[in-house]
Amino acid sequence: MSVQMGIIVAFGLYLLLMLGIGVYFSNKSNDLADYVLGGRGLGKWVTSLSAQASDMSGWLLMGLPGLAYASGFGEAFWLAAGLATGTYLNWRLVARRLRIYTRMANDSLTISDFFENRFGDTSHLLRMISSIFIVIFFTLYVSSGFIAGGKLFNTVFGIPYEYAILIGGGVLVLYTFLGGFFAVSWTDLIQGIIMLFAAVVVPAYAVVHLGGISAASERVAAISPTLFSLTKDLAGNNLSAIAIISSAAWGLGYFGMPHILVRFMGIDSADNIRDARIIAMVWVIISLASAVFIGVIGRAYTSGAPLAGPDSEKIFMVMVQSLFVTFLAGVMLSAILAAIMSTADSQLLVAASAISEDFYKAIFKKDAQPHELVWTGRVAVIAISIVAYSISLNPNSSVFKVVSFAWAGLGATFGPIILTALFWRRTTAKGALAGVLVGGITVLVWKNLSQLGGIFTLYEIIPAFILSLTAIIIISLMDSEPPKEITDLFDKVQQEI
Repeated sequence: MSVQMGIIVAFGLYLLLMLGIGVYFSNKSNDLADYVLGGRGLGKWVTSLSAQASDMSGWLLMGLPGLAYASGFGEAFWLAAGLATGTYLNWRLVARRLRIYTRMANDSLTISDFFENRFGDTSHLLRMISSIFIVIFFTLYVSSGFIAGGKLFNTVFGIPYEYAILIGGGVLVLYTFLGGFFAVSWTDLIQGIIMLFAAVVVPAYAVVHLGGISAASERVAAISPTLFSLTKDLAGNNLSAIAIISSAAWGLGYFGMPHILVRFMGIDSADNIRDARIIAMVWVIISLASAVFIGVIGRAYTSGAPLAGPDSEKIFMVMVQSLFVTFLAGVMLSAILAAIMSTADSQLLVAASAISEDFYKAIFKKDAQPHELVWTGRVAVIAISIVAYSISLNPNSSVFKVVSFAWAGLGATFGPIILTALFWRRTTAKGALAGVLVGGITVLVWKNLSQLGGIFTLYEIIPAFILSLTAIIIISLMDSEPPKEITDLFDKVQQEI
């Protein structure tokens, strides 16, 4: 069996498995509650691994290793540490409260639906504007998955980039279209296992290939004595405080990630949150550490012909193609597909549910039938995918940069409102609306100012998160007290927690 044929067989089996899951669950989505939230019936293993797999995306095996490869251990370490901390705090502070609150707040199916029910917003403005930001930033996020898939198929098979995007994207869209939340969650469980396996095996095998830990360490030291430094880059320059803070601040994004939050909402029991949190943290710590190590050891592995610019994000693929043969190489490369699909499918589904539940039903047709809403969501999946595909057509796009911007947008737009909704009784609908607008707009403006340098190089999630939280507090305090039925519901939730 040739190398190419072995990879094709492995990819083919993987893609058929994903499609099979979509077909299997296509008849289990009888209404919108099943299609977008799985009827709140996910077990702790599916919840935890699907949440984390959908979190990491293609950047786990491309963007993060590429960052470590290009800049050294330090900046990648601070980013990974921030993500691990944010993951834990999200599970610890948000998961159980959100599961209980969304059920008690008129059985809210989407994040935007929850905001409307939590704050008693009869104007529907909060719901609509939240949904608009979800669709905007998730469409960008999905495009990053298409970019990663295009680079994968282009590098491995030499397929023209614009056609390469269609292969992985086509399967992704099809099983999301068919199976909804059940299909997305179960495929994410499998994809999470594949991602973890590949992230651990590839760098470990590379160390063995280089002659063991001592020999690999010597190769690393020969490249740069500061490669493993926490405070210096490869050239020996000190990392700025802004760079370290910006990297660690990625952890703030977790509180506002709808594709992760819906997993908390969909678990079968709030009592299973603790076990799910433990499973999730083990997966996250091992995966992030391995991804950073891929970049560092990859630097030593390719010392004779280092990758430059956007090609640094291909280090995982380069190592796999060199270290493994035929079918096993295909299995390892399938991990990139798994990382891409496990995030993009969740984002597609959340964005589609925002269109079907928060626009179509809430605004245009309140008496829409269950099957009608399911098909509206499916059409939305196709429409969003087409837009994401058009955005991803530039082959020089950086997966890391696109993910960074979308992550900041979602984290700053929804993180502060999620935290205040769950923990501050005095939050009002006007305050929440102000927070969403200020967070989302600040990210868009700050990103465009980053070219000015100085303080504007600070990761946009930080000023946007702070300003959004400030706006929520100030406007809520200026507003009248929330209605009694809203505060009574808040009190009931606290008692159940």
